[in-house]
Amino acid sequence: MNTRRQKIIKAILFFIVSLWILQAVFAAAHDNDFRRTPIVTTVEKAGPAVVNIFTEEAPRQMKNPFRDFMGDQLFERFFDDFYQQRESDRRSLGSGVIIDPKGYILTNEHVVAKAVRVKVTLIDNREFEGKVVGADIKSDLAVIKIDPDRPLPHVKMGRSDDLMIGETVVAIGNPFGLKHTVTTGIISALDRTIRASEKQVYNDFIQVDASINPGNSGGPLLNINGSLIGINTAIFKDAQGIGFAIPIDKARRIVDDLLEYGKVRRGWLGVSVQDLTPKVARHFGLDHVHGVLVTNVFRESPARRAGIQPGDILLNIEGHEIADKSDYFRQVASYTVGDSFWLTYLNDGHSHRTQVHISPIAPSAAGEMAKQWLGVSVKDINWKHAKRYNIAARNGVVVVDVHPSGPSGQVGIQPGDVIRQMNENKIVNLDEFNTAILEASKLSSVLLLVQRGRNAYYVTLEP
Repeated sequence: MNTRRQKIIKAILFFIVSLWILQAVFAAAHDNDFRRTPIVTTVEKAGPAVVNIFTEEAPRQMKNPFRDFMGDQLFERFFDDFYQQRESDRRSLGSGVIIDPKGYILTNEHVVAKAVRVKVTLIDNREFEGKVVGADIKSDLAVIKIDPDRPLPHVKMGRSDDLMIGETVVAIGNPFGLKHTVTTGIISALDRTIRASEKQVYNDFIQVDASINPGNSGGPLLNINGSLIGINTAIFKDAQGIGFAIPIDKARRIVDDLLEYGKVRRGWLGVSVQDLTPKVARHFGLDHVHGVLVTNVFRESPARRAGIQPGDILLNIEGHEIADKSDYFRQVASYTVGDSFWLTYLNDGHSHRTQVHISPIAPSAAGEMAKQWLGVSVKDINWKHAKRYNIAARNGVVVVDVHPSGPSGQVGIQPGDVIRQMNENKIVNLDEFNTAILEASKLSSVLLLVQRGRNAYYVTLEP
């Protein structure tokens, strides 16, 4: 009897202990599920596709002897602008995100700018040599390719046209070389315009309060569902609690061109514009000064096909108000060949909306622009031109006609002169001249490098 009772007691105790263990296991599992928030899920999903990018730049030619006396940190602190490296290569760190399992990586242009060598480290510490497929300084985007032996984890590009101010975002990167650092925050603002330098202005940025520091550049900005909505860009170094990212919709247009052509094929609208004055704005019945006045519409241009005429006022693009001439050029520059957008304009006191399809600048249109704007006609250099004008240069375009009263004629440019550079763009042939004049048409002045015989000189034109 005692033995039977003992067995019953043991069975009851075993049941109680088992129940307790099961309850503890269930509670632990439930606790883990509760702790696995959407942010954790997003990081687990996208984290393996974030890479560390290590670049080496060619050493500078000069070094300053004072750095040996003062030491590295003190010299760099007080003489950063004049700092010259030793013989070793300069090094920089950045981030990137794999957007294709074959090894295509999206990052910032400034991460790989001037790099002579690019190394990419994955989350599993595998290291690859990277090749820059294409880079675009104006959008600050670049694509790198590595050659893995098997498909890589990647993040598909989402969308950024439905972003909401206040929604939660996640940034992943390698700030200061600290691998796979995760920061979170909210979207603070949209459509921000940031001046990174005197010559570089970026528009349409996503502003977030997630920390984005040096090394974060090129890493992904994700929404709470793990979708790639932007590329982090650390360009506002003096800010605290403010970060910026390039919207993925804009990045997608750039990436498509970089992958297919190795460069961005920027189109043109085909109009000359000028800023509005308060007096002109009142004349057209505008309640405040905004928009640009069309002064000329070129033949065979997207604007001409869309019905734009001289005297029209361009008011907004895709609902984004055009503030002035500079803002107009920034907005148009965000679209590439093959894109289209809705343009609202004022004609004869009435507001109209038309769709514009972006196309490459036609050679005839570029020639028309050069003739009207600069007062010159140019052609590719061939043996006939070389013989006729005694041209020694092989690269550039030759001036075949000059309007005496035009900007070029006024500074002394003559037929037979060779234009080798326009602003910062080197001119090799007529195609590059056409592209350069499109870019230059957005500026108030043009700097030309002109060669006459064996002598070269710079001239500034103010069309």
